[in-house]
Amino acid sequence: MYTIVQVDQYIINSAEFAIPILDHLRNLVHKADARIEEKIKWGMPFFDYKGTVCHMASFKHHCAFGFWKGALINDEYGIFKERSESMGLLGKIKSFDDLPADEILIAYIQQAIQLNEDNVKLPSKPKSTEKKEIMVPEYFMEALQEDPAALAVFQNFSPSNKKDYILWLEEAKTEATRLKRLETTLTWLAEGKTRMWKYKK
Repeated sequence: MYTIVQVDQYIINSAEFAIPILDHLRNLVHKADARIEEKIKWGMPFFDYKGTVCHMASFKHHCAFGFWKGALINDEYGIFKERSESMGLLGKIKSFDDLPADEILIAYIQQAIQLNEDNVKLPSKPKSTEKKEIMVPEYFMEALQEDPAALAVFQNFSPSNKKDYILWLEEAKTEATRLKRLETTLTWLAEGKTRMWKYKK
């Protein structure tokens, strides 16, 4: 019951445009399977059954919805905007027009539940030994452009301070972790903080 209240509070505290969207997504998840349980993890609502199934998040100007095992889901209807999973598999959700039909999304949620029931694991990501040139990912640039205060600080940072944030985002192993880190990054940047500010006295 406590977690349900926490998810209620998360939705209520979201931007006005996001409240009905998050409410709708939440209802669809429970409609897909009554056994789903809600949890708040990494500061956002997660939906679990025999493991994590999906999650949602809200930002200043958009919402995100993703599947924990999105890489394994058969995108039969082509609803995944970005297979990179950086901003949520459905892309930026700013209105109901950005959502697929209810029955399609329910089918995808049920597919994600089946993966958990079958105990299908995500493949481990291969570790690259190559040194990659640091580029600002597109999803990060878009998020910065929506937050002028954070953008101004980032642009004035040294290359090493920029790199710290980019690596932190890019090294996230799941979409949910990346979304949470992105939210934290924007907050810290708006406050003028470097990625390692906690460790610098």
